[in-house]
Amino acid sequence: MAASSSVFTASSSRNHATIPLHQSLSPPLLRSSSVAFRPKRRSSSLVLCSTDESKSTAEEKEIPIELRYEAFPTVMDINKIQEILPHRFPFLLVDRVIEYTAGVSAVAIKNVTINDNFFPGHFPERPIMPGVLMVEAMAQVGGIVMLQPEVGGSKSNFFFAGIDKVRFRKPVIAGDTLVMRMTLVKLQKRFGIAKMEGKAYVGNSVVCEGEFLMAMGKEE
Repeated sequence: MAASSSVFTASSSRNHATIPLHQSLSPPLLRSSSVAFRPKRRSSSLVLCSTDESKSTAEEKEIPIELRYEAFPTVMDINKIQEILPHRFPFLLVDRVIEYTAGVSAVAIKNVTINDNFFPGHFPERPIMPGVLMVEAMAQVGGIVMLQPEVGGSKSNFFFAGIDKVRFRKPVIAGDTLVMRMTLVKLQKRFGIAKMEGKAYVGNSVVCEGEFLMAMGKEE
């Protein structure tokens, strides 16, 4: 094909202009080509919008860490707990009940602090909460479920009768908040026996779990 027959068509408007190929490198075409590539202008405007968004995001004030997390709710405070459980210092291992479903389950917390009386001996160099005390704390949460009118337990004659399938997954150390859930699985009032399932957490991690057997006596 002859070079003169090749054309470049620019459609910057409704009127179409046909330009010979030998004039394609001339200054007028360079000026028209700068007009023809209008999408570049639109893409640059998009970049400016994106820059504005990132700038506004950077200007947003970060929420201080002390305000990011809500406190646990209080369903039963320590005064109410002491009305239900017979335990007292240094063996009361439940600080607050944060959820309670009558006759079914309870969720409570134990704030583990370096001032707990078991840390000087277990262990001085690495303050780990004894596993048996985690189990005891969970049993006390079970007691809060069992010593309610809906279940009919006796505060003066209620015992922790047995444990099964207990596993300790992670150590609990000073500064942790132990969150314990105890759920009533089976209740035989005739024999005064209750079976419960329990799990204890620190954060989202299970640190202890097992099956608990409770024995309920009658008032004398």
